[in-house]
Amino acid sequence: MKKELNNIIVNEIDAVEELIKALELQHKCMAEKDVIGMDGCVANIEKCNRRIAEWETKRRQYTQGAPMSAIINEADNEEIENNYRKIKKLLEEAKLQKDTNEILIKQGLGFTTRMLNIMNPDRTPKTYTAYGKMGR
Repeated sequence: MKKELNNIIVNEIDAVEELIKALELQHKCMAEKDVIGMDGCVANIEKCNRRIAEWETKRRQYTQGAPMSAIINEADNEEIENNYRKIKKLLEEAKLQKDTNEILIKQGLGFTTRMLNIMNPDRTPKTYTAYGKMGR
C-alpha cells in the first residue's frame, strides 16, 4: 500500500515539475514578446494540467477521498512524508509562477489597450457634468 501511494505521489511530483517548466517557458516567451511561442505554451500547459489531474484522480481513488495529512500520519513512512512535503512546495511554486504570468499578461493587455486608445481616440461628443468634469 505504502509503495503504491509513494509511486503515485512521485508521478504527481514529475507532472508538477513539468508544469513549472512550461510556466517558466511561458514567462520567457512573454519577456521576449514571442506571440507564436506563447500559443504553443498554452497547449503545453493544458497537457500538463491534464496529466496532473489524472494522477490526482488515481491518488483520490486509492485513498478513497481521505485527507492526505491523515494518511501521511498513519503511514508513518519518512519517504512518503518527504515526497508529500516536496509536492506541496512544488504546487506553491507553480501557483506563484502562474500568478506572475497572469499579472504580466494583464499588464501587457492594459498597455496595448492604452496605446490603441491613443492611436484611435473615441470620436463621440464629450459631455460635461455639473462639476465641470467629463461625463461618460
